[in-house]
Amino acid sequence: MSDIKKYLVGMFDDDDVLLHAVSHIRGAGYEITDAFTPFPVHGLEHELGLQPTRLHTAGFFFGATGLTVALSMIFFINKFNYPTDVGGKPFFGLLAYVPICFEHTVLYSAIGMTVSFYYLCNLYPGKTPKIIDERTTDHLFSLTFDLENRDAAYISAVTELLKKEGAIEVYQKEI
Repeated sequence: MSDIKKYLVGMFDDDDVLLHAVSHIRGAGYEITDAFTPFPVHGLEHELGLQPTRLHTAGFFFGATGLTVALSMIFFINKFNYPTDVGGKPFFGLLAYVPICFEHTVLYSAIGMTVSFYYLCNLYPGKTPKIIDERTTDHLFSLTFDLENRDAAYISAVTELLKKEGAIEVYQKEI
């Protein structure tokens, strides 16, 4: 079973023209599959209608897990595994362990968010990327439209709209 998909690609040479085109194309009721840019374009995610990420919420829970692990480990070691009574000091002097707790919190957050990001983006070692157009890594911007189950009228309408909105090139590509 092949995993080949067909896309309509519109290439742009200016980020302001791209933002304007996205706004008008979505306003006309067409669904944009994705946009590819050589650098971050401010406001593009809003114009595409993308939902904000919840990765920061996951980072909070990973950090809370790291803090819990650090405090549990410190308590277990000081109370049961290797209890040392030095001058009547408490087994669990919290202020002495702030650096350890901080480092565990940061470590768990960083590793957890990195793994979550790779999972959500479907990135893994050995995966070959599906590149729409190599010029998007250098100087051009592209909008893609999924052509699965689309008729010729849809393709010609979107092509004309892309050209009207300032696309320098419009073509179909199979990946």
